[in-house]
Amino acid sequence: MEASWRQVAGGRGRARGRATAAPSSGNGVHLRGAGGGREKGSVGAAGPGPSPGGAATAAAAGSSARRSPSGPGAPQPSAANAELMSQRKFEEIKKANQAAAKKLVEEHFSSSSEEEGDEDFEGKQGKIVANTFITYTTQTDGDIRELERTKQYVNEAFQAGAMTCLICIASVKRNQAVWSCSGCFCIFHMPCIQKWAKDSQFLISSPLTDDDFGKRDYSWPCPKCRFEYKRSDTPSRYYCYCGKIEDPPLDPWLVPHSCGQVCEREFKPPCGHKCLLLCHPGPCPPCPKMVTTTCYCKKAKPIPRRCSAKEWSCQLPCGRKLLCGQHKCENPCHAGSCPPCPRVSRQKCVCGKQVAERSCASPLWHCDQVCGKTLPCGNHTCERVCHVGVCGECPRSGKRFCPCQKSKFSLPCTEDVPTCGDSCDKVLECGIHRCSQRCHRGPCETCRQEVEKQCRCGKHTKRMPCHKPYLCETKCVKMRDCQKHQCRRKCCPGNCPPCDQNCGRTLGCRNHKCPSVCHRGSCYPCPETVDVKCSCGNTKVTVPCGRERTTRPPKCKEQCSRPPTCHHTSQEKHRCHFGSCPPCHQPCQKVLEKCGHLCPAPCHDQALIKQTGRHQPTGPWEQPSEPAFIQTALPCPPCQVPIPMECLGKHEVSPLPCHAVGPYSCKRVCGRTLGCQNHTCMKECHKVTEVDASTGKNKAGPECLQCEEGCSKSRPPGCPHPCVLPCHPGECPPCVQMLRIKCHCKITSLYVECRKITTADVNEKNLLSCCKNQCPKELPCGHRCKEMCHPGECPFNCNQKVKLRCPCKRIKKELQCNKVRENQISIECDTTCKEMKRKASEIKEAEAKAALEEEKRRQQAELEAFENRLKGRRKKNRKRDEVAVELTLWQKYRYCLLPLGAVVVLVFAWYIAYDVD
Repeated sequence: MEASWRQVAGGRGRARGRATAAPSSGNGVHLRGAGGGREKGSVGAAGPGPSPGGAATAAAAGSSARRSPSGPGAPQPSAANAELMSQRKFEEIKKANQAAAKKLVEEHFSSSSEEEGDEDFEGKQGKIVANTFITYTTQTDGDIRELERTKQYVNEAFQAGAMTCLICIASVKRNQAVWSCSGCFCIFHMPCIQKWAKDSQFLISSPLTDDDFGKRDYSWPCPKCRFEYKRSDTPSRYYCYCGKIEDPPLDPWLVPHSCGQVCEREFKPPCGHKCLLLCHPGPCPPCPKMVTTTCYCKKAKPIPRRCSAKEWSCQLPCGRKLLCGQHKCENPCHAGSCPPCPRVSRQKCVCGKQVAERSCASPLWHCDQVCGKTLPCGNHTCERVCHVGVCGECPRSGKRFCPCQKSKFSLPCTEDVPTCGDSCDKVLECGIHRCSQRCHRGPCETCRQEVEKQCRCGKHTKRMPCHKPYLCETKCVKMRDCQKHQCRRKCCPGNCPPCDQNCGRTLGCRNHKCPSVCHRGSCYPCPETVDVKCSCGNTKVTVPCGRERTTRPPKCKEQCSRPPTCHHTSQEKHRCHFGSCPPCHQPCQKVLEKCGHLCPAPCHDQALIKQTGRHQPTGPWEQPSEPAFIQTALPCPPCQVPIPMECLGKHEVSPLPCHAVGPYSCKRVCGRTLGCQNHTCMKECHKVTEVDASTGKNKAGPECLQCEEGCSKSRPPGCPHPCVLPCHPGECPPCVQMLRIKCHCKITSLYVECRKITTADVNEKNLLSCCKNQCPKELPCGHRCKEMCHPGECPFNCNQKVKLRCPCKRIKKELQCNKVRENQISIECDTTCKEMKRKASEIKEAEAKAALEEEKRRQQAELEAFENRLKGRRKKNRKRDEVAVELTLWQKYRYCLLPLGAVVVLVFAWYIAYDVD
């Protein structure tokens, strides 16, 4: 089955003509190669699982296919070949990962993100740029105005989204190829400017014929400044600003699109020095080199100055002689030629007839009178207006021609030239026919011959007077150079004029229309700029028109100048912002009507309140709308100024909020002493009317409780009876009730007045508690006490006779109890007693020995029975193998004899004890 699957896979691989490797786990890399598809045994898709040979390139796959055929019995590739394939696969995966990492880094440092921190630029980067350009003004006469343009370009290079391509109206990213115009230094995307140059050259060369195309070097203009570039200047490669490095690498620590090297471009105007800044956008700043130069008038001593400001004025009078030759220049030291003399003097005109006050700088002037001098002929005067030099010969002297210029006459200047009588024969205004009149003075008449005239466009003919032009009514249908509008001019000879309509197309900014005449190709970028301002308008950012929609307003550092919307005269200080101002958090400070205090709560003139009573949903299918909030003024909260107030019972003085000032209960117990002088009022703090002010605050008033309890004063020690009077002041009366008490012996009950017991001392109490009978208590020895009823322990002085025995209970004697208790007398056993003890011990030893022998016999019988069972006898004969063991009388009846013996010993001991008594 596997072999057939491999053959099918190999056939498919041959049909496709390429080798495809199975994707390796975890990287998803597919390696494809061409070749080896036609040969037998291609390994394009061999095997259901990954193998070292499956990831080979096309060449390896083709060579392996030629060397070994596929099939179940084909030999496997060698270990060296498999290792080589694995190494190649590893290298390809490594290159793919490096390319992905590089792309990620480029996207990370791209300036297309509009979320980059503008505040960071205003901080660190802004200080770096300022410190870079301040060195140009630290020495004599540095001109900071010339640096603003360069500084603006450097700032825009750092700011995210500040550089905009005017062709596509999109931001210029850090990792995009760009081109900078050498005239206006505007930056464009490389593809955009290349397309612009190509389209411009095509539009200029399109009206020409195929023979002329390509023979001339057509220029193309910059989209912004219209600076002309030759065809050879069309950008084809991406260079840094200074033009030294091709494809400058992306470096986050450098200005975008900069190589990081010294600029070294020639200054404009050239001064012999080169720019010392690092590769930067925009024009180079003024030359910062120091040179020693003198002033314009050369009077002051040479001083060191910046090369860009090496020409300077000492402000002393110039003193050079003016063009009038009479006065000297009084202006301060200046550059160039001296101005004309500003003084006024009386001067004659050229002809000398008039005298007028005129500027000394223009001594030659002409009046408006005719010269009037007599000419050399003596008959005529000069008709020229005030002039310089001689008047010249008389214009009517010498030989003169007739009006038709065919005959010449020599006449005095006083006579006019006559007509010759010949035909005029001058070419008329039509340029075709000649004048047929006789020689005459004045202009020839209009040509009146009728001719067959063709209209200007050449489509119609008509017979008409020669002097009249013939224009037909046919309108030209040719397209003008804009290729959008027809000529529509009547009787057009073919040289259609340029289109005089406005283009009117919407520019890329989508705000303005093209103001140029109708043209072909793309319109020039919008030249306008828009100021994106903050809310107050004090801070603004100038951006190309069309970028104001995507440019965030600048962050203004000015304070918000909007008038407050609450009752305060001024609002809290906060920076300029869009939208409504934040809620006012100043104290309200309104005067409360009830108490006159100032409201200390935060301002509540514009509090957000959830709107109630809105539209209710008609059913579960209608989704509830979000809650709406409205701004409304809330009343001032209750006054919380603490006012000290005393409670009703005058227990404490507590600060109460001003709005809650009034009689109040502190919730404590009243605590005033009642009339019984023993208890206090247990009511909650209440109002008390003081009857007598001299008694103080502890005296109960009529509003307090009346004591209804019994007397609770402590009774005398030993008196269990309560006082018979209600709660009263002072001491309780003596108790006269009879008290039942027990005597000392606890047998007889005695009745005694309570006051006698409570007032008696110890001896009297002992006498009152004595019943006068014998004490029934037993002494430790077991005999009765002989004393009369008494308190405490009985005295130990028992003199009663008791019987005393020896240890074996055989010998007995009568002695006094107190002596026996004190171990003063003892009875020892004699020889007879010892002999009886010995016999008893021998009997016990014999019984123990007999029991031991009996136990041994029983164990021997059990052992023999066990051995008989092990010999394999049948179960029915086991009874015969058992040995009957006869028990002794002691073993049979020991459980009965032991209790009976114990009873006999007890009876014997009792008999001995009572026999001694």
